[in-house]
Amino acid sequence: MVYKFRVILDAEEDIFRDIAILEDDTLEDLHNAVVNAFGFDGTETGSFFTCENDWTWNEDDEIPMFDTGDVLGEMKTMADFKINDLVHKDNTKMVYIYDFFSMWTFFLELAAIEEKEEGETYPALLFSHGELPAEAGSSGFRGADVTEDDIYGDFEDEFDDDDMDMFEGDDSFEDFGYEENWN
Repeated sequence: MVYKFRVILDAEEDIFRDIAILEDDTLEDLHNAVVNAFGFDGTETGSFFTCENDWTWNEDDEIPMFDTGDVLGEMKTMADFKINDLVHKDNTKMVYIYDFFSMWTFFLELAAIEEKEEGETYPALLFSHGELPAEAGSSGFRGADVTEDDIYGDFEDEFDDDDMDMFEGDDSFEDFGYEENWN
């Protein structure tokens, strides 16, 4: 069987590629297909992430390109998983991140499962829409730029000037359990 994926770049503009790949190809093969479809040079690593369920893009388990675990051989990598091990009609979504410095983030969704066409080579780029921007960005759907105000909101200091009076005029911190030369 052939799995047809829509691979969507997390960006402001609509940028996606449709890729056909054999169900028993590995995630490493899918990684290479995505890298080639978007025109990357392939010198960076990446990871796939399974999604918690078929309704959200919330990342669950990471599947890296290389074993980065404490014990060599303990962690499964892209080469260890066939595509149909993780993606099927009941679980159609994955997230892929390429180049952990730039964080190119892609949403992969299984669009169709079809019979293999005679004479066709896989993986195959079926359709391309949009140009890859010069730098990775975000649509705001995932990984949006977060400001300090977004994190802290309208934070109000719980102490007022009267509360700070307890520190004035006394250079000793004995009451607080600190030694003068603690380092």
